[in-house]
Amino acid sequence: MNVSLILIIVMAVLFACGVYAMLERSLTRVLIGFLLLGNAANLLLLIVMGEPGVAPFFGAASVEEMSDPLPQALTLTAIVITFAVSAFLLALIYRSWQLGQADTVVDDVADLEVRERGPEDEDTMDEETEIEHTDDDATTDFVGTDTAPIIILGTRHFAGLRDDAPVDRPEQGPRGGTDERERGDDA
Repeated sequence: MNVSLILIIVMAVLFACGVYAMLERSLTRVLIGFLLLGNAANLLLLIVMGEPGVAPFFGAASVEEMSDPLPQALTLTAIVITFAVSAFLLALIYRSWQLGQADTVVDDVADLEVRERGPEDEDTMDEETEIEHTDDDATTDFVGTDTAPIIILGTRHFAGLRDDAPVDRPEQGPRGGTDERERGDDA
């Protein structure tokens, strides 16, 4: 057997074990599966890199003797991403253990109801129900209320209110300032 064939077999086994472990309900097994997948991805990048050679920054070798720096950079990036996601999964596992003394993911009530729903229930949900509208010309959801639910307050409502918010239009009025009546802030 060739060394690269051994690396390919090890990488395939790591991918298979990682996927299998990630399909479990235990968050600890999901973490182990993710770590296996991260190592398999690093091994894939190592296999893709090809023949080892002289470092590109060494300078004395020709282009054919240098190793490709791109897979090395991708491997470093994959290591950092695997570390970050592993830290996040560890935090999730710790919090899950604090709350429920278990690290398994359980189905909630809504998931169970969706799973138990039959095809005839799907058909009844797709049918449109008739909604009675009392006023088709209404442009608001607040039909029948005497006033609008939002009132814009200005300087006429509060005597001590000073509006010094910046505006987009040029300032007008005596002495270079704007008069509040000219700006229309009292509406």
